[in-house]
Amino acid sequence: MEMKKRISLELRNRNPAEVVALVLDNCHSSDGEVESLTDEYTGLEILSMVNVGLTSLSKLPSLPKLRKLEVSDNTISGGLDRLAEKCPNLTYLNLSGNKIKELSSIEVLQNLKNLKSLDLYSCEVSTLDDYREGVFELLPQLTYLDGYDQEDNEVPDSEGDNDDDDEAGPPGDDDDDDDDDEDEEDEEGSEGDKDKSAADDDEEDDGDYVEEEEDEEEEEEDGDVDGVQGEKRKRDAEDEGDDDDDE
Repeated sequence: MEMKKRISLELRNRNPAEVVALVLDNCHSSDGEVESLTDEYTGLEILSMVNVGLTSLSKLPSLPKLRKLEVSDNTISGGLDRLAEKCPNLTYLNLSGNKIKELSSIEVLQNLKNLKSLDLYSCEVSTLDDYREGVFELLPQLTYLDGYDQEDNEVPDSEGDNDDDDEAGPPGDDDDDDDDDEDEEDEEGSEGDKDKSAADDDEEDDGDYVEEEEDEEEEEEDGDVDGVQGEKRKRDAEDEGDDDDDE
């Protein structure tokens, strides 16, 4: 998808000035330059253009509030001098996987006074001897290079969490998830109550069935007793008749 069309889709009929984060990863720049992104995006704070075919940042518009710029996996080798002019408040820059070969190529980043974190993974410059020492010396404002400070301490999770918060969905999404979980628990509880009620009903039915069997057995026993007693009375009567005949 072309970058122009992708930007139009991401805009979603909003005013460009209202856009805070813009992700254009894996779209296509026809001439290796930033396309269709204008000075109207005055509120933009996060811009991601990973793997879009950029060769330069010379056409980057003025983005005064931009704090985070992701342009990894491109073939950028020039135009970095525009960053200080167009994005003066930039604090994080990811140039990993680009055509940055010499320390002199990033010297222009000295003018980004607020730059705290720079990534140059998989750039040719990262293979130079004393690469890390050279970058920190060249850019004294840096705190982290490729995710580590000068003492090889990793970027704290808290700072990474802040970036994640910037790209998270609208407020209230987590609450909705909690509500969904509660609804599921209520439904499971209701199903459990239904199952329990059904089991109780089955037990009551079994009890009634047992009682009916016991009643039937008692009636049969009573009938047998009555039958035996009737036979006895009949024999007694016959015996008395025989005695009368003998007399």
